[in-house]
Parts: sequence; structure tokens; C-alpha cells
Amino acid sequence: MGIEMNIQTWNLLDKKDRNEKDDFRMLNFAKSSLYHWLKSPKFEPINEQRAQWLVSHVYAILGKGDQALQYVEETNRVTKKHGFNDFDLAYAYEALARAHAAAGNKEECKSWLKKAKETSDLIDGKEDKKIFDGDLKSEPWFGCRPKQFKHPA
Repeated sequence: MGIEMNIQTWNLLDKKDRNEKDDFRMLNFAKSSLYHWLKSPKFEPINEQRAQWLVSHVYAILGKGDQALQYVEETNRVTKKHGFNDFDLAYAYEALARAHAAAGNKEECKSWLKKAKETSDLIDGKEDKKIFDGDLKSEPWFGCRPKQFKHPA
């Protein structure tokens, strides 16, 4: 169920003409994914880290910075506790940057964005790096993102 709720969340994140009802559903799917992962007999700490990230991401995308920051704190806690690095550490930094951007904390955003980019350079898997770089370039950044992170014209 955690996987299915994750898929439904991404389907709505990728939807071009999302409306208020879609946003509500998207947030509830993300929270449901987290809940089901925490209850799953197949639970691994990485599932919690990624599900916490997803809830934070949805809140940030919706411009709800304070709520995004609450979930990114948990993402970061799990990341540190289990020593996740590479792909997942880069995403933890991306989440910190985006949550701060959504909350209007531009300096914190820029600082975490720099760490995310530096960490992304250490991602081993070519496909993982491509996925991360695509997400890092995706909007919204609420006016925070420096020029070097924008898509080329």
C-alpha cells in the first residue's frame, strides 16, 4: 500500500493542470504512503526517509513551508541516524532547500541548495544522478534558485 500511495502521489505531482481537489488528494496520498510504510512488515529505514521526504516535498510544492520544514526535520533525522549518503543524502539536502524556499527563508535555501548540488556530484549511479538533477531543476523554488541550477535556455 505504501508503494501504491507513493505512485498516486507522483501521478498528481506530475499532473500539469492540478486543481485544489488534486492537491488535497496528493497530500493525503503522501501521508498515507508514510503511514503504510511505517506499518509494513517489509519496512526498512530507507522507506521512512523517502516517505518523509515525499510529504515534505508535497508541502513545499504547495507553498506550505512551515509544514514542509516539519517533515524535512524527520527526513534529516532518519538520514543522519542511519548514515544514508549518496542519492538519499542529496535528496535530504534538496528537501531542506525547497522547504526553506517555500517558507521564504532564502539564505537557508541557498545554503542547502549548494550542499544538495555538491552532494549530487557524488551520486554513483548514472540514472540516480539523472533523476536527482531533474528534480533539482524542477520548480517551484519560490525565487530562491541561483542561475546555475536553472534549465539552460
